This record gives sequence, structure tokens and C-alpha cells, in this order.
Amino acid sequence: MLALTGLLLALFVSMISSTVVTNALPRIISDLHGSSTSYTWVITATLLAMTATTPIWGKLADLFNRKLLVQTALGIFVTGSALAGLSTSTTMLIVFRVVQGIGVGGLSALVQIAIAAMIAPRERGRYNGYLGATFAVATVSGPLIGGVIVDVPGLGWRACFYLGLPIAVVAFAVLQRTLRLPVVRREVSIDYLGATVIAAGVSCLLIWTSLAGASFAWVSAESALLLGGSAVLLAAAVAVEARAKEPIVPLRLFRDRTIVLTVIASACVGTVLYSANLLFSQYYQLGRGMSPTLSGILTIPMVGGLAIASLIAGRVISQTGRWKHLLILGTILVGTGLALLSTISDRTPLVMVALFAAVMGAGMGMTQQNLVLAAQNSASATDLGAASSTVAFFRSLGGSTGVAALGALLSSQVSGATISGLRDRGLPPDTLGDGRSVPDPSALPEAVAAVVHQAYGHGVAVVFLASVPLAAFALLAVLFVPEVRLKSTVGAESLERVPAKRPVRSRLMDDHDGDSTENVELTAWRTAAGASAEPAP
Repeated sequence: MLALTGLLLALFVSMISSTVVTNALPRIISDLHGSSTSYTWVITATLLAMTATTPIWGKLADLFNRKLLVQTALGIFVTGSALAGLSTSTTMLIVFRVVQGIGVGGLSALVQIAIAAMIAPRERGRYNGYLGATFAVATVSGPLIGGVIVDVPGLGWRACFYLGLPIAVVAFAVLQRTLRLPVVRREVSIDYLGATVIAAGVSCLLIWTSLAGASFAWVSAESALLLGGSAVLLAAAVAVEARAKEPIVPLRLFRDRTIVLTVIASACVGTVLYSANLLFSQYYQLGRGMSPTLSGILTIPMVGGLAIASLIAGRVISQTGRWKHLLILGTILVGTGLALLSTISDRTPLVMVALFAAVMGAGMGMTQQNLVLAAQNSASATDLGAASSTVAFFRSLGGSTGVAALGALLSSQVSGATISGLRDRGLPPDTLGDGRSVPDPSALPEAVAAVVHQAYGHGVAVVFLASVPLAAFALLAVLFVPEVRLKSTVGAESLERVPAKRPVRSRLMDDHDGDSTENVELTAWRTAAGASAEPAP
């Protein structure tokens, strides 16, 4: 539990520093004179970097000291956060958000990998509940704290980026003192070419989803160039990974039906997960005219549903060893919540909005961590890091492309609704420019503010409706996942499937060459869990 505390603190600081800007974004973009495209890119930049680097961190975890990697990712994230607070333009802010994203990519993958090395799959469901609760607390407290910081005179939005620094220092110290993981010795051959091609291919895809419809048409030469480039680069990545000695994303993982289906479901759920806070922030502040602080408070029902459902689901899984029925129920709740949220407007009672959001949050709490658990339970010991990071990678990819695409859809909806609303009221259509800049409703005349509220209220509902098919795809994938009862031990069974040409050795066992592989793995696990490092007789 001491080691777990350090890991959860590291995860918490990355999540809270990512979400603390959610309710501050309207003020940030206004102060830095950005557009709605910049609004989306401040979020997308972090997700893009996180997505592109997650499989790289996961592969490094199979090759190097995992404790050192966790601390390195934490250091990168803190550096990006500190520099982001010094930004003087949206471009500068987006660049440093990329640095943050690299650290987040490491922490989101490595924390789950470290826990998987410490805890048996059967018990891991309960600890995944702690992960989900940590995520929920960071998600709800981040926007709340960010709203308060923006509203308090003398602080301002820059303080949002400095909030996590002292927490990160504590997390680093706790990890240094308590986290003891087995150090695996293997021949290291890092697939630099594969990492580069994967990152480039994913980046082209994300840039297209972010800019298409705003900077250029969906059907245009720029779209063809970016989509074609992404297709070529990702095809090249498959060819490179098939030949690499230590591929970033081992293609053999995709011969496992469980991993393939959990990847599909994770990508769909990830889109909803990462776009929800962005949509609610704009709905409450721009669609309902509320302050950043109140906007953060109103997200509590969604995150509360996520936290409670995550804890309950984790305990049920640990007690029964079964997880599929919870994934099915979770995806159904996500779809139901999205369908209900597609009916809201700028006049919907807030109690109803909160109830709909809680239903969606409960569904995400049952699915997000347990999809990774299902993949980990199906993977071999030497592919634990790669399998965990692959599911996290596609969840981030779904979130990145989803935030970009849904942000573009919202921008298009708001632009059209704003122009038509102004025209209907006899106001010049260019009162708010081209309709794409992010306004401050409190500084607008009442008639113009009403147009903005209506445009964002309706636009957010359209985006929720467009997300419903994602929940349906996730449900379809989960239905076909074969349920395998969770293992009650760590690593020993999985090592039976490890190819002989890829031996795994613990540095702790260097002086005990005669010990069996099972004893090596058992000792490594006991050391990770905080037990004695002495080998079994």
C-alpha cells in the first residue's frame, strides 16, 4: 500500500494538472487572444503527445528499470507544467502542453504496469478501483480548483500549471523510498524507427481531425495529404514492427482476440472519457453563463458516478474473479447517458443534466480500468508492459481523435448557430467575428449573450448524440470478449508461455543461478510487493 500510494500520487498529479485547466480554458484563450481551434488544440496537444508516446513507454517498461521510468515521466510532466505557466501565446502554451503529454503518456501506462507487476490479476480488480477513484478525484477536483484559481484575484490561470508541483515532489520522494520492482535483464534493442513512424502516422491523423473543417475543407488537398500520409506511415509502421527484434507494439498481441476487442472498446470509451470534461466546461460556462468555479462543482455528479462505480466494480471483480458482465453493463450505461445528454439545451434543468452525467460517469467507471485488466490477464509475462500500453495507446488515440473531431463538430455547430441566431434577431452576422472565436458571455450585450448560450447549448447536445454510436461499438466488442477467470498469482503461469529465446532474469537473482524460473518470478513479485528480497530455498 505504501508503494501504491506513491504510484497513485504520481497518477493524481498528472491527472489534476491536466484537468485543472478545463474550466480555466475560456479565460486562458481569451487572455492569449486565441480561437476555438486553439481551445481544442490546448487539449489535443497533450493527448496527441500522450498517445504517440504511450506504446514507447510501455515497451521501455519491458526492457528497463520501471521505477526509474516512472520517476522520469513524472519529471518530464512537471517540467512541461512549469513551462506552460510561463506561456505568452497559445502557440507557446500548446508546445509546452506537448511536453506535459509526453510525461502523462508515461505515467498513464507505467502506473498500471507497475501495479500489474505487484498484484495478482484476481486482486488487481480491487486496486484498479483505487485507480478509478484517484482518476475521479483528480478529475473533479481539478476543474473545481482551476475555477477557484481563475476567480480569485491575484492568482490567475497561470497558477493552475503550478498547482501540481509540490504534489509531484511528494510523489517522487514516496516512490524513491517505497517502490521496489524487479529489474529485468534482457538484450536491449530499442525500435527507434518503429517509434518514429508510429508517432508520425498518429500525428498526421490527429492534425487532420483537428484542423479539417476549420483551417481547410474536409474534402481538400490538405485533407488528402494528411490522410494519405497517415495511411502510408501507419502501413510502414506495421512492416517495421513485423521485422523489429523488439517491436514497440508487438503484432503477435493482435492474434489474441481478447486484446483486439478490448483495444476496440478502449478506443470508443476513450473518446467519451477525454471529451466529456471539455464539453461540460463549454456547456456550463458558454451555454449556461456560469462561473468557472460553479462549472467545476456541476461536474461532481459525473465524476462521483465514475468513482463510486469504479470502486464497487473493483471489489466485485476481486471477490468473484469475473468481469465481463460489468463491462457489458458499463458500456450500456455510457450509451444511455450519452443518449440522455443529447436531449439537453441551454434551458434544461441542471438536476436533469447532473443525473444524465452521473449515468454516463458510472458506465465509464465500470469500463475504463477493467478493459486494461482483461488485456493484462490475457497477455504473457514478457508482454505485460506492451499489452497494457497498447490498450492505453488506443484509448488515448480514441480520446485524441475524438476530442479533435468532436471539437471540430462543436465549432462548426456553434459557428452556424451563432450566425443564424444573430441574423434572426436583426443583428449583424459578424457581430462575433466568424463565430469561431471563444466569447466571454458576461461581457456581451444580453441579446448577443442569449445567442451564444443557445448556440453552445444546442451544439454540445449534437456532439453527445454523435458519440452514441461509439458506445454501441464498445458494447458490441465487449459482448464478443471471451471471459477468462482472473488468475490468483502473479507471473508464474504467464511465464510458462514465454518463448525460450527470450529469457527473463531478475537482478535480484544474479547470485542464485540454480534457482528455477518460478522462484525468480516469485522473488521478484515478493520484492515488488515489499516482502523480503531473499530467494526461496
